[in-house]
Amino acid sequence: MRKIETQMIQAIQNDERWSSANTTVIPGWEGTSDVYLHGNKIVTIGEDWMQLFDGGRQSKTTKSRLNALLSAFGNGEYVFQKNFQWFINYQGSPIPFFDGMRLN
Repeated sequence: MRKIETQMIQAIQNDERWSSANTTVIPGWEGTSDVYLHGNKIVTIGEDWMQLFDGGRQSKTTKSRLNALLSAFGNGEYVFQKNFQWFINYQGSPIPFFDGMRLN
């Protein structure tokens, strides 16, 4: 995991506003946090759920940030790419990634 991703996770855990380079964490209402990459929202994290976005770009950096967040706050899910299409490994099965998908 990259240093910036570790700092991003710490900011979410501490309910702090944080920004470094191309990544920003903004605490929201009722314990939620939004994470932005290049100004585009890539995730909203709640107490026991996550809503994932690709920020308009399915880039390696976006996938890396999402996987760091899923590793820290998810239940074993991860994003991967096959034949230029994104999938999420959800409960051991690949499902197509779509912008705005919510995981509980």
